[in-house]
Amino acid sequence: MLHRTLPSLLDGANGLAIANDRVLNQWRKGSWQSFSTEAFRRAMEEFALGLETFDLHRGDRVALMMHSDVGFAIADLGTLLAGFVNIPIDLTQTIENILLILQEVEAPLLVISNPALLDQIRPYLWEVPTLKAVIVAEVPDSWQAEQTGGSEAVSAAALPTPAPETCLQIPHLLCETPTQQPCPPVPQALRVCALAEVREWGRQRWSAEAVQALEDAIAPADLATIIYIASETKRPKGVMLSHEAIAANVLASFSSYPNLQTGPDEVALLFLPLNHIFARVFLYGHLAWGHSIYFSDPNHLIKHLRRVKPTFLITVPRLLEKVHERILDQVNHLSHFDRRVLQWAINLTTRFDPAQPPQKLYRLQMQLAERLVFIKWREVFGGRLKACICGGAALSGNLVKFFSAAGVPVYQGYGLTETSGVLTYTRAGHNRLDTVGRPIPGVEIALAPDQEVLVRAPFLMQGYYHDPAATAAALTPDGWLHTGDFGTLDADGFLTITGVKKALFKLCTGKYVSPRPLEQELMASPLVDKAITVGANHKFCAMVIVPDLDALRHQVENWDLDLTQPDWWHHPRITALYQSLIDTANCHFPYWSTVRKFALVDQSEGLDEVVERLYGEGGGRGDGGDEGDGGEGEACPVYARSLMRY
Repeated sequence: MLHRTLPSLLDGANGLAIANDRVLNQWRKGSWQSFSTEAFRRAMEEFALGLETFDLHRGDRVALMMHSDVGFAIADLGTLLAGFVNIPIDLTQTIENILLILQEVEAPLLVISNPALLDQIRPYLWEVPTLKAVIVAEVPDSWQAEQTGGSEAVSAAALPTPAPETCLQIPHLLCETPTQQPCPPVPQALRVCALAEVREWGRQRWSAEAVQALEDAIAPADLATIIYIASETKRPKGVMLSHEAIAANVLASFSSYPNLQTGPDEVALLFLPLNHIFARVFLYGHLAWGHSIYFSDPNHLIKHLRRVKPTFLITVPRLLEKVHERILDQVNHLSHFDRRVLQWAINLTTRFDPAQPPQKLYRLQMQLAERLVFIKWREVFGGRLKACICGGAALSGNLVKFFSAAGVPVYQGYGLTETSGVLTYTRAGHNRLDTVGRPIPGVEIALAPDQEVLVRAPFLMQGYYHDPAATAAALTPDGWLHTGDFGTLDADGFLTITGVKKALFKLCTGKYVSPRPLEQELMASPLVDKAITVGANHKFCAMVIVPDLDALRHQVENWDLDLTQPDWWHHPRITALYQSLIDTANCHFPYWSTVRKFALVDQSEGLDEVVERLYGEGGGRGDGGDEGDGGEGEACPVYARSLMRY
């Protein structure tokens, strides 16, 4: 499994390339645009050779700010083939964090999806003095860079001045006294061109010998990518992964899946963001196995599931929860007879064990439910799904039973960015409820005395970028990685994750949240005695606030409010005061980790009771919404704004 580079995976898992006329498929203007294996390989090679026209050196960092589509795949594998290290940046990050990443890696080149994204980030690119060029992947026919010798010179005068709000957490311009002066000069001319242009330059250089030279120059142990993830502080940290680490994880993960076919008949629908290692590993695996890959996004997923009829799907728990919620909601809108049939079928799923086939009367009941109900549930996923692999966050065993009973096999996996993706997963014949499965080949799992899960494998990270202290804390001298998760191992080797040791938690969307910085922001106010961030396995963050009673009493007296202490927690003026504190605290965090609801409590109230109230119907203060709604305080300046939301 070792000694492979990522571009070499296009040659197949065993070194034999598998031809597919529709290996990559992108939804464009109402139909699927397809790329054959050969066309995609040629596009990747042309892009890699075209990058030779830039003033870059092997090992330079190339940032990718891209949607999860064919353009990402070309840019990703093209930069790797050219010998560069790519840094995929989450488009839901704040502009502030995006700039921090670009500065830390000293990126000379940025590849971005479209002019709209470029327009959002361009006013701040003067903060990245190492940046020499921007490549725009997808441009309209009318788009023309104003070129001078093939480049666009961007002057300080051409850049809009950022909003003048004072904020201590963003780069220096916004910390200074507001002024009408233009932005500081860009350190050098910024070359802006389209990806199609770069491919054309590469097409002129293309030859089998030129491509072979690129392939020969890559060593499997070379650093391939730096993926930034949430840390226990406000600043994200970069995980360094080599070619052979990711490639080995891909081959181990896919080769251990029972009865997985090669070739175009296996159809995968990818909608998770490719800047995360989970989706990226599966992209590479499907390419190596010659599968047909269709790119979607959360806004079109249900429609595309029905159209594409995939056999393979990776997801996070939130999708399954949404489908489950919609099915349960139907109970309230059916006739009396249909409602009873649906409720009967739902009740049957609670008895299902995916590890054992139904027996006797239960088997007959399941066969009847299949004809009356379950076939309709499967149609939501297209009707052909062989495997739905769920990762990124904890998955309820009841959901596994619910969908597996209906013929939608749901399997749960576990892994970290630091492990190049997958460590364990349940699969057909090895599906034990409430576990994350057995290790894939090459993975050793041990438990520390405090029950922290330790792993050793040939595909661990090289370390955290520019952070030797964090690297030393995570990796032991004998090759074990501290995962930061608590767990148990049963006699058959199935792993169960029981808790979190690190000061992070995950939402059901798969997003990590770092609670300490949020809490510290709140507790900096004299009005707050204690702040506790909650939301693990929920769809948004909430905050439990214990006010400082003396400070709040003083504020109430200043307002001349005639209130007893029990009335404080619900008075609109007081809740508005604490809402303003939360808005300010939300300012510099990606939208998924911002606080949507809060509760004011005294020390006597139990945390579990408060959390139940916050996530119950209409509980708490603020707007819980869905995970795509809200989340940025009014005080938040443009620097702290996310480019987009998933």
